[in-house]
This record gives sequence, C-alpha cells and structure tokens, in this order.
Amino acid sequence: MTSTLTEMPEISPTISGSLAAALRRSAGIERRIGEDPHSFRILTGDRPTGDLHLGHYFGSLRNRVRLQDAGAATFILVADYQALTDRDVTERLGERVDGLVLDQLAIGIDPARSVIFAHSAVPELNQLLLPFLSLVTVPELGRNPTVKDEIAHSRQASVSGLMFTYPAHQAADILFCKGNLVPVGQDQLPHLEVTRLIARRFNERYPGPGGVAVFPEPDALLSNAPLLLGTDGGKMSKSRGNAIALRATADETARLIRGARTDPIRHISYDPEARPAVSSLVLLAALCLDRDPVTVAHEIGGGGAAALKRVVTEAVNERFAAIRARRTELAADPGYAREVLRDGCARARAIAVDTLEEVGDAMGTRY
Repeated sequence: MTSTLTEMPEISPTISGSLAAALRRSAGIERRIGEDPHSFRILTGDRPTGDLHLGHYFGSLRNRVRLQDAGAATFILVADYQALTDRDVTERLGERVDGLVLDQLAIGIDPARSVIFAHSAVPELNQLLLPFLSLVTVPELGRNPTVKDEIAHSRQASVSGLMFTYPAHQAADILFCKGNLVPVGQDQLPHLEVTRLIARRFNERYPGPGGVAVFPEPDALLSNAPLLLGTDGGKMSKSRGNAIALRATADETARLIRGARTDPIRHISYDPEARPAVSSLVLLAALCLDRDPVTVAHEIGGGGAAALKRVVTEAVNERFAAIRARRTELAADPGYAREVLRDGCARARAIAVDTLEEVGDAMGTRY
C-alpha cells in the first residue's frame, strides 16, 4: 500500500483534465457557495514583494471580500518566506508586510471574520514542508510552469533552491488549515494540481486513524476576471514597474495612465487580440464603472488616446477613492496593522498545531 518515490505516478506535463472541465467544476462550486458557504475553507494570499495593484484587485482581492461576506472561512496569507524564493535580501520586508495588511483591510477584509497571517509566524505550517517534499520528485517540481516563469523573470543570475520548493510550500499553505477551495487564475492551476497530488499521496501513504484521510484534495475556484495589462502593455506585475498600486494617489494614477502604451489608431475600439494595450485600458475603465467594455469604447470613439486616458483616470480615481481614504485612515495608526497580523498569526498557529498533531499521529512521529 505504501509507495516509494520511484513508484509514484508523475504529474502530467499538462494540467489534469481539460480547462473546460475545470471551468465546469468552478461553476458547480459557485452554486454550492450560494447554497452552503460555511462548508468551504478558503486559502489565498500574496507575496510581500511590492504594492498590490489594480490587477490584484479585479483578479483576486474583491473576490476575497465576496467569499468572506458570503460566510466562507477565509485565510489570507502574507507569504513573507516565499518572498525569498527569487530574492536574496529582505529589504523593506516589514514595511511591505504592513502594506499588504493595510490593503486587505482597506478593501473590506474583516479581521473578525477572516484570518490574516504570515508564513514566518506559523512554524508548524513550515514544518509540513519536509514531509510534503518527500512526496514529490525533483523533476515534478522543476517542470512546474509557474516556477519556470518566476525563474525566467528573476532579477538574479541564478535562484536559490527555495524556488524549487515553491509548489510544495504552497501545498503546506493550503493544507495546514484543511483548505478545500483555492481561488486561482488559470496560470496557477499547475500549483494546485501539485497540492492535490501531495494530499492524495500523503493520505495513501499515511492514512489517519480508521483510514480517514488527513487532508482534503482542494478544488480550484477559477477566476473569470479578464486580464489587465500593465502600463507598458506587458503582464501587470509588482516587480515590473508597470502597475497602478491600490494606494496610489489620484495624481500618481493620472501620471501613470498618461504614460500608458496605446497604438497609432485614433478611433478607440475594444479588440483584445488586435489592440491589446488599448483594450486593456478600455477594460480597466469598464471594470471601474461596472459597464461593458464594448460600450465604453464606442462612447469614446474618435476621441483618441487622450480621451481614453481621461476616461480611465476618472473611472479609476472615482472607483478607488473610498478604498484609498480608508487605507490612509488605517495607516494613521501605525500599530493597528501589526495588531491585526499578530492576532491572525495566533489563530492560524493554533490551527496549524492541531494539523501537525494529526500528521504526527498518521506518520507515527509523535514520541
């Protein structure tokens, strides 16, 4: 019944099942969230490598608030240890951690209903990494497409061995709290597949008392958020200097949008394939206005790039005015973010201790 690493089936180079099947499962999960949100335990989070930006908000952050408000148990990780995967310094790490917490609170995360915690404050979570790494092979870790992308865009000549533990570390993040649902974009499906595989292999190798599985195999809740490009027309990213931060002032927002890439065609249209940079700006305005991007583009029409950027600037600044004001208010009390984080870390650690005891019982390592 117990298998060895050499006997383990390898992860398929492609995501198991089709994307269409994953989307169908997500649709079914959404129906279940509406019927019984309390049956879900959700893990999501961010690395403190820079300011959260508008792409984060429309792609993930607003969905966290929705799930929290629906009644799902929500755990939000500040992945400070994972910030080291492609960096060798922790410059301004504490400041960035505080910033992430403030961003979460400003958008509507309620620390009484959600748990905001940091990697480094929950040693039991990180202790799961060792048995989890024993369940996957080096080739399985190395060919993970997200790891490959992170390595390709690293600012270093080479990356540390910690980078290759990234998928297993994410498995520990999700499974320490028995997370059974993870909101992800399509590019994160390979990571979740590793988590599901680790959970399955652990349960097979180390069945709990009475053969009861220790870990759930978490599902993906695929985001239907359309992709927002950065101001340079590339992928919006904290580390690439092409994003509009949630905390940006109205003037900073206007300056960044004025410098955004467009194209030589004066008439504004929404055509993401043929006109990606222009269409991304149109989409940003439409998301902020809760309108259809085709209609927004049609109304701008022959106004050209200047009119487009004016509409986008006004829409962004109006949409995020209250969030920015709330963040400024919260930041005025420099101890509050740390208080929220300390409380969340204590709650997360209590759960991690219980999980690690279950793991020890299953593995026979509680002496």
